[in-house]
Amino acid sequence: MTKIAIIAGAGPAGLTAAYELLKRTDVHPIVLESTQAIGGIAQTFNYKGNRIDIGGHRFFSKSKRVMDWWFNILPVQGHPAADTTEKGHEIDYAVEAIVEFLCKEAVAIPAPDPEKEDRVMLQRPRLSRIYFRRSFFPYPIGITFTVARRLGLVNTCFIGCSYIKAHLFPLKDESFLDAFFINRFGRRLYETFFKDYTEKVWGVPCNQIRADWGAQRIKGLSLKRAVFHAVKDLLTSDFAKAQVERETSLITRFFYPKFGPGQMWETVTEQVRACGGEVKMKRRVVGVKWMMDNAKRKITSVTIENVDSGETEEVPCDYFFSTMPVRHLIGMMHPKPDDRVCEVAEGLIYRDFLTVGLLLKKLHVQEKGRKPSAAVPDNWIYIQDGGVHVGRIQIFNNWSPYMVADRKNSVWIGLEYFVNEGDKLWVMPDQSLIDVGIAEMEKIGFALKADILDACVLRMPKAYPAYFGSYNQLDTVRDFTLTIPNLYLIGRNGMHRYNNQDHSMLTAMTAVDNIVARLTDNLNIWNVNADRVYHEEKGQSEVDVEARKRG
Repeated sequence: MTKIAIIAGAGPAGLTAAYELLKRTDVHPIVLESTQAIGGIAQTFNYKGNRIDIGGHRFFSKSKRVMDWWFNILPVQGHPAADTTEKGHEIDYAVEAIVEFLCKEAVAIPAPDPEKEDRVMLQRPRLSRIYFRRSFFPYPIGITFTVARRLGLVNTCFIGCSYIKAHLFPLKDESFLDAFFINRFGRRLYETFFKDYTEKVWGVPCNQIRADWGAQRIKGLSLKRAVFHAVKDLLTSDFAKAQVERETSLITRFFYPKFGPGQMWETVTEQVRACGGEVKMKRRVVGVKWMMDNAKRKITSVTIENVDSGETEEVPCDYFFSTMPVRHLIGMMHPKPDDRVCEVAEGLIYRDFLTVGLLLKKLHVQEKGRKPSAAVPDNWIYIQDGGVHVGRIQIFNNWSPYMVADRKNSVWIGLEYFVNEGDKLWVMPDQSLIDVGIAEMEKIGFALKADILDACVLRMPKAYPAYFGSYNQLDTVRDFTLTIPNLYLIGRNGMHRYNNQDHSMLTAMTAVDNIVARLTDNLNIWNVNADRVYHEEKGQSEVDVEARKRG
């Protein structure tokens, strides 16, 4: 009989698992998504033809396996996009693409033209800056003459001295995020550009956030390295090599689907369904049964609820992939796991997220010493000012010209707010939130109310697993789940880890690798983004399963 894999969640991890199972095994995948949207946090929300990318998703990875996977679904552009000429973008155009369909033979096709074809990956320039007290600063921050002038020469000198002191006398205990930042950037720069913004994101002081988050987000990044890469860019023309060698936070170009990240996962869903897999919408996992016998632990069935009707059914399965929040998974397991496991799971905390989309005639960016600008080139902008709630601003025109219904006559931006589900901003009526967003744009000198054409609000619960609460005891939950060989925790919420999209995909790929190799030890899934992708030696195999294969 055909083996069944139940996959909770139709985000990057869940859909990658389904795709890989269909491509490489005889296992039948059933993906269950509790909402109406494909892609999880990597979905594209369409509001009257204007598209929102929730949180911003650059398609770039140091894993060739992931990059090749993406390009197989959406080939790289071979011709200019709608805004290439007018914005003077430098693009490395493809000539041909080899597309290996999930259940069809591979074919060679001409590289697609984004003006004529929809299934295409664009190459886009990356620019993210900090907007602080009506001045722009580079992100990641680097000390240049312009930055020094905007900060003030005296302040810059103090920053330099603070940086030197941090390297001569580093803080010995780097368990928490404040020490992590101070040791890499110096206390003065940390307090100027990192402290307030990070606490706006998480809602708690930096000395309560575990340093693991900083280690994942800015591996190897420092003030010294940022300056080094800025100088190196002036001396090298080998773009591809430079991109691979640098830290992810420093890349200058990235790839992006024509209609945003959701297009990638909608296309994957189409292929999964066309090749016999199932992706069921508005179906929620509400129960997970497992066999407690220590000699033979396994997931035996999953209870599924129809969100609309409330009807439930119990479905036997051979494998269970969970991308749902760890707290939810442990809470619905039958029989109940040990009290200690449940206690840690219940103590895990999540940060929620909402976007206010504003459609404007133009921007009105009042940078100090300059005339107001009607447009800016950034993909997103970090708002450091503590007097407003908004944390970042995305300019969707700059992600892809096809994200905006009327790009020539409007600017489509997303104001991003980091919130807790149920707090004042979260429960605020949409129109009141829109009014708050408009008022904050005027306060920081970024846009005028008179230029607003339309607006919307989008809420995303449990967008960010928090690195506080019971996070430092997460190993208790991890070790318990590792005793159940056919249970695979993958993705961001599935592992309670701030994974990027590529890392989430790699956890799914590794899980399927283990099934193919008949492994019963899934610890290698937890090593993704810990030491395998960014820290691996050149030439090391992406997945070294044969050495660990078990009968």
